[in-house]
Amino acid sequence: MGQWQALAIAVGSIGAIGWGMMVPPTVSAQLRPSSSQPAPMFRTLTVTGQCTEKIPATLANIQLGVEAQGKTAQQVQQEVAKRSASVVAFLKSRNVEKLQTTGINLNPQYDYNNGKQTLKGYQASNTVSFRVPTGQAGVIMDDAVKAGASRIDNVSFAATDQAISDAQKVALGKATKDAQEQGAAVLSTLGLTPKEIVSIQLNGANVPPPVPYVAKVSTLEARTADASSTPVEGGEQSVQASVTLQISY
Repeated sequence: MGQWQALAIAVGSIGAIGWGMMVPPTVSAQLRPSSSQPAPMFRTLTVTGQCTEKIPATLANIQLGVEAQGKTAQQVQQEVAKRSASVVAFLKSRNVEKLQTTGINLNPQYDYNNGKQTLKGYQASNTVSFRVPTGQAGVIMDDAVKAGASRIDNVSFAATDQAISDAQKVALGKATKDAQEQGAAVLSTLGLTPKEIVSIQLNGANVPPPVPYVAKVSTLEARTADASSTPVEGGEQSVQASVTLQISY
């Protein structure tokens, strides 16, 4: 073999080795399942429990007033002021709660004849509101009429704040138990077993306003003339609660 031929063979061998180093080897791999499995899906049942607690309305909220009519604005205003002062003094002597003035009005009164407007006088009124125990409401309204009141605008009843708060807690507890019992009954019927509660939603413990009682002055005056007090019954106030549970099974 000549010198140049041997050199060519050597260079070719080196080139082949170099090219082989540049070509990546064939990679063979198998796909493996991921180690992280999707979280199991919960099967859930959603139920809503309810409860209504009734509590006695032991407080009466009363609004009454003094009204007068006369020829001049000054005359009727003075008359109303005098009688209002007497009524307020009486109410303070009975230690009523939340006593406050709720209205002061003075308005002209007109006659209309053949399309013509004629001033005939003025009408004035003062109104106050206060709160007393329901058992005292009838006597106090009657005595307020004696002191000068001529209007009973509104009477409504409510339970004490503490009684309402206590009833709300009781109603929420019973509503929760009601929801649990509903869920257990449904799942048992289907042959399923409840596991755990995964969601709790309080829908509230509401206190609907009681139906107001409206007293009439004529009734009060008749009772006063008979020397007997106006009968007043506060009735009951309802506290409603609702709780929604999501139960897995």
